Amino acid sequence: MAELATIARPYAEALFKAGAAQGGNVRELADQLDALAQVAGNADLRQFADNPKVNASQVFDVVVGALKAVQLSPLAQNLLRTMIDNGRLVALPEVAVQFRALVNESTGISDATIYSAFPIEPSQVADVVASLEKRFGRKLSATVEVQPELIGGIRAVVGDEVFDTSVKARLEQMKVALTA
Repeated sequence: MAELATIARPYAEALFKAGAAQGGNVRELADQLDALAQVAGNADLRQFADNPKVNASQVFDVVVGALKAVQLSPLAQNLLRTMIDNGRLVALPEVAVQFRALVNESTGISDATIYSAFPIEPSQVADVVASLEKRFGRKLSATVEVQPELIGGIRAVVGDEVFDTSVKARLEQMKVALTA
């Protein structure tokens, strides 16, 4: 949605500049924004926020109440208040995506998601991340997700690049080769 991206860009850039100016940890702020985005993406919450009988402070209280485990910085709270006041809560997930992209660009670290058929031990994750950093030529901040349908191997997604050594991918390649 180009419209949401257009709406989100100024919010993400302003938050990034404010976070950098205050010398805060922008990666920590990105994590807070991801948590906010997850809550803001809830259809029931958006319906509640769009109700004309509900005021902005009530919406703010509900969102913050849903994030009891996350301590929001004053910057994140101000962003949330501003977006609610301006009726832009629906754009918050896109703000989080664009903010994360700005943080990654400034720090030279990219987010990576490693999908594995089985749980991976932390020492193995470190080895996989080191190999992927060599392959992609940049530092990576990795998260691991288990996807049993891969059968074996891993699938790594870094930005718009994919490195797939899973058994499922190899079976698909063999299927294409045999039917061609």
